[in-house]
Amino acid sequence: MKEFALVTGARHGLGKSFAIELSKMKINTILVSRTNHGLQDFCEELKEKYKIDSRPYETDLSVYQNVIELANYINQNFNVFMLINNVGTGGTKKMSGADVDYINNIIKLNVVTTSVLTHQLLPNLLKQPAGYILNISSLAAYLPIGYKTVYPASKSFVYSFSRGLNQELKGTNVSVSVVCPGPIRTNDEVIKRVEKGFFGKFMILEPEFIAKKSIRKLFQKKADIVVNPMVWLLIMILPKWIKIPLMTKIAKKEIS
Repeated sequence: MKEFALVTGARHGLGKSFAIELSKMKINTILVSRTNHGLQDFCEELKEKYKIDSRPYETDLSVYQNVIELANYINQNFNVFMLINNVGTGGTKKMSGADVDYINNIIKLNVVTTSVLTHQLLPNLLKQPAGYILNISSLAAYLPIGYKTVYPASKSFVYSFSRGLNQELKGTNVSVSVVCPGPIRTNDEVIKRVEKGFFGKFMILEPEFIAKKSIRKLFQKKADIVVNPMVWLLIMILPKWIKIPLMTKIAKKEIS
């Protein structure tokens, strides 16, 4: 029976780059995204170009029941040796002006979906000769940022969850990695927002670069994947009284 890698948020941006990179490596994929995003056509393109199997699954993973249904479907029909929890969301808003659904959606996608889908697919991964989990956190996980507030907190959860689970699974066939990229050049809206300041231009990376490096480090069972070492080092060495106000000032520019 064939083995598959499952990628969430796979139609655009970093998720799309993960799907392409895996296909280049002749790895079969199950790609998950919302409906009406051309996922079926994308899977057909990958199958034709790279001669692999690619299966589409369209659903809204911000809905808890949909996460459970996806996991049940996967466990009943596929051997999954890799899970890439890429789906997530964020944004920049004043807390006082943010809609409650905006806050709830960040928590549901970044925290609930990542942890629950991992939990539900872990028995499947443990049955394979070798299993890999890659969770997508953010450089924001290392520091609070005003005007983003909930997003860094959610990515701190992803980082802590990943490192803890990796330790828990020591001695098994499954390893867990987490990558913390900064801004990603995914679409015009994101690029316009993050490039308002000097640091945004300095930090932004191409999704293809992040995907390629992350998968390479994933197979090396690297627990903590750093894709922008200069920015990571800067965040690590700057004291909080400098970096938190600085990043908040940068974030404020995104909404001005």
